[in-house]
Amino acid sequence: MLDTVSNRPELPPEIARRRTFAIISHPDAGKTTLTEKFLLYGGAIQMAGQVRAKGEARRTRSDFMKMEQDRGISVSASAMSFDFKNYRFNLVDTPGHSDFSEDTYRTLTAVDAAVMVIDGAKGVESQTQKLFEVCRLRDLPILTFCNKMDRESRDTFDIIDEIQENLAIDVTPASWPIGMGRDFLGCYDLLRDRLELMDRADRNKVAESIEINGLDDPKLAEHVPAALLEQLREEVEMARELLPALDPQAVLEGHMTPIWFGSAINSFGVKELMNGIGTYGPEPQPQSASPRQISPEETKVSGFVFKVQANMDPKHRDRVAFVRLASGHFNRGMKLTHVRSKKPMSITNPVLFLASDRELAEEAWAGDIIGIPNHGQLRIGDTLTEGEALKVTGIPSFAPELLQTVRAGDPLKAKHLEKALMQFAEEGAAKVFKPMIGSGFIVGVVGALQFEVLGSRIELEYGLPVRFEASQFTSARWVHGNKAAVDKLVNANKQHMAEDNDGDMVYLTRLQWDIDRVIRDYPDVTLSATKEMMV
Repeated sequence: MLDTVSNRPELPPEIARRRTFAIISHPDAGKTTLTEKFLLYGGAIQMAGQVRAKGEARRTRSDFMKMEQDRGISVSASAMSFDFKNYRFNLVDTPGHSDFSEDTYRTLTAVDAAVMVIDGAKGVESQTQKLFEVCRLRDLPILTFCNKMDRESRDTFDIIDEIQENLAIDVTPASWPIGMGRDFLGCYDLLRDRLELMDRADRNKVAESIEINGLDDPKLAEHVPAALLEQLREEVEMARELLPALDPQAVLEGHMTPIWFGSAINSFGVKELMNGIGTYGPEPQPQSASPRQISPEETKVSGFVFKVQANMDPKHRDRVAFVRLASGHFNRGMKLTHVRSKKPMSITNPVLFLASDRELAEEAWAGDIIGIPNHGQLRIGDTLTEGEALKVTGIPSFAPELLQTVRAGDPLKAKHLEKALMQFAEEGAAKVFKPMIGSGFIVGVVGALQFEVLGSRIELEYGLPVRFEASQFTSARWVHGNKAAVDKLVNANKQHMAEDNDGDMVYLTRLQWDIDRVIRDYPDVTLSATKEMMV
């Protein structure tokens, strides 16, 4: 790792070799394919599956939900750990579809860096920009991979300019593409002066790498046609004049992003990117918490839940809480305090993930992500420690933008429906509101596709057909204030009031006018569009 000038003590070697990162991108930029190739190089899978393959031929390891496999999109964030060289990578795959942005925002609280994947033909797209802004709020270091260079793509300088302008971050090329589309031969590795050639014949083969002494080396002419070689020399000279040189410190501070070019489906450029994550990516970072920050080198174990996934194994109705370890060295069977309930929990069967395969985690270090199977005790935002009452902060919950009422197809199964909805609410997949007046539940989500996912999962996992119907309400706000003021609001507006799954008071609105009226008539009450995921 690069020496960063700081007064923090050196991390134990086991922790220092960890790199915990998420991949962010617009749908279809090739994120799932890139994840597969990471696992391939990490020796975690023998052969990368084609995401779009038909029927049984599909072997995408990171998409385990039935709907993800049918549609070829990643819906829930899954975590995978694997070794590469002497590094231990913890990769958190995020949903690419914008309707699942909330899951993604929460995932970004659990990682130390992000890999941004962009499509060489499309450049920076809207969803990438949104996710990038979340990374910016957290000052996450970003490494960029420009994918699909083996198809017709835009001019390299245009792509770099667009990233610099749209995202206001310095870009420095770590490699430079030679040709594009059909003529794409490979890349020139600017950091190590090597020529990387792409093999189109075998997609699972690692590209060959030829060592070069600078761009004037006569060896280049043996591999690159004259016209392309001249273009390469010109472009690299321009890039070196116009673009900033790689400054590892600026990368760690989130002001600069190195960019690699390649084609994930052809396994090209992926290894260079992985080397880059190892060399320039941050080691596990301190975690903000109250009443004090948690440092990774502390000997006592602490961690926080950033995601809960129910029914990963439908046969067992299990729920797994994904926990990011913030400090210490965890051993299986340890007793940790569940800070919210102040009760000790014995963690006897923690799991490490390799997509949908899991193995028992005998030990884990700060920076790792482990899964803790539980029966609903653990929720998003919970902190586990060796006794100290710490609460990890900054895990957001957003007010839903779409509300619909939900009813069970069979009225006798209303109780089952309530159980299913509560489970998804604790998972963070949706907000569930119980109105004070009338029966039934109102479900709130951030994007419309989530209703479909929710309906399909309730049917698959609980055998309950449900129907969603339009609701008269359009948004929800959490109500805060002293008890007397809140009671006054509640008593006068019962038709607008509901409780969320944590039992917090929520004001359901139809128009902005409703919100303005409450602000005007009840000055002692505040309505908020986010709440921190903690109790």
